[in-house]
Amino acid sequence: MTALNNLPAYYDDIELSFEEAWSVVKAGVTNRHNPAHMPAVGTVDETGGPQLRIMVLRDVSRESRTLRFHTDARSAKADQLRQKNATSVLIYDHPAKIQIRLSGEARLVLEGDIADAAWDSSTPFARRCYMAEAAPGSSSIKPSSGLPDWIEGRQPEEDQLAEYRSNFAAMIVDVTTIEWLYLANAGHRRARWHFDMAKDSWTGGWLVP
Repeated sequence: MTALNNLPAYYDDIELSFEEAWSVVKAGVTNRHNPAHMPAVGTVDETGGPQLRIMVLRDVSRESRTLRFHTDARSAKADQLRQKNATSVLIYDHPAKIQIRLSGEARLVLEGDIADAAWDSSTPFARRCYMAEAAPGSSSIKPSSGLPDWIEGRQPEEDQLAEYRSNFAAMIVDVTTIEWLYLANAGHRRARWHFDMAKDSWTGGWLVP
């Protein structure tokens, strides 16, 4: 916990807290060891139940209020987003004692410049998972990676990956709400910001932790 005499500048400053929140989130893109690199991402299934999984944060744009993840277009997660696109992303930075929840709506981008750039930016090993013969989550009679036998343990070539490009989708989360929690011995701090579409700006305020 934070020492009483060593509180950060953003402790009682709503604007600096907002800046720090975005800073924590953006750090997850470039540093694979950063806690924000692999947040928990929630969707809603066909029964209205919440579904969580860990995903790799690929890109963040504060200007467009977007987060980018990658997913298999055949997955249950993708089907859930096609039916109901409400999404929440949870980040907890243990060393900093900061929890951030980002909520909004997600959309799948399968074609075009965004999807193509996302596909090209991934390593061949990362893209190999899209070579699975059946959709993620499909039943299997034996333990299996789902990959064809001929590519098990091997790095695919670009020409081998090309035919599986249609299984790939960029998952873009359009963030509309950010909730912040900072833990400190002196007293926790909690805030929430919501994006006002009409004003094209964020508005926020303090909450009781």
